[in-house]
Amino acid sequence: MRTSGGDVEVADAGDHVFLQRHGGPRYRPPHLIDHAANMAALTEAGCDRVLALSSVGSLRRDLGVGAFVCPDDFISLAPGPTGRDDEGGHLIPGFSPAWRERVLAAWPGNGSAPRDGGVYWQSPGPRLETAAEVRLIAAHADVVGMTVASECVLANESGLDYAVVCMVDNMANGVEDEAGPTGPLSMEDVTAGVAANRPRLLGALGRAVRELAA
Repeated sequence: MRTSGGDVEVADAGDHVFLQRHGGPRYRPPHLIDHAANMAALTEAGCDRVLALSSVGSLRRDLGVGAFVCPDDFISLAPGPTGRDDEGGHLIPGFSPAWRERVLAAWPGNGSAPRDGGVYWQSPGPRLETAAEVRLIAAHADVVGMTVASECVLANESGLDYAVVCMVDNMANGVEDEAGPTGPLSMEDVTAGVAANRPRLLGALGRAVRELAA
């Protein structure tokens, strides 16, 4: 789709569409994602709500790799994107409560039910966080990622309801899991976690979308 921010690739599945925020076929790192163009494409495709998926690092020993989380708030202290240049930009952003409850109700159980609530911390990216940074943000948040807060703000500005299900694909740098120290985090750890968790995520998502798109 051609938007004011450029061309955006959207897969039309009839009762819902799929948009890969990182683009394709060439990967676009978090700091280069055009969230405004993505949200414009969804709006022009006729969408009224967004179910986002996000790979995150856990800041909690009891929130291990493989867990699903549906946050109810976020922190993003870096200057964020906006599509507004008027007083309309002074909104208080956030996840849409009613839509978020629908997502939680539709998501299947059997060990895949998301944790209800938590705080997502957006790191600027594309680099990973240092152990000292993780100790700081762990006092205020439960998971850390690089995209959701910016995407949520632009969705709010576009009039789209927005909720996210996060998949814990790694323990954040320096955080121990319940089995003990995990060692310094590497990108190999992150990609291995994504690959291991993908089948569970896609299985749960496939069942949830059938209900949510109705």
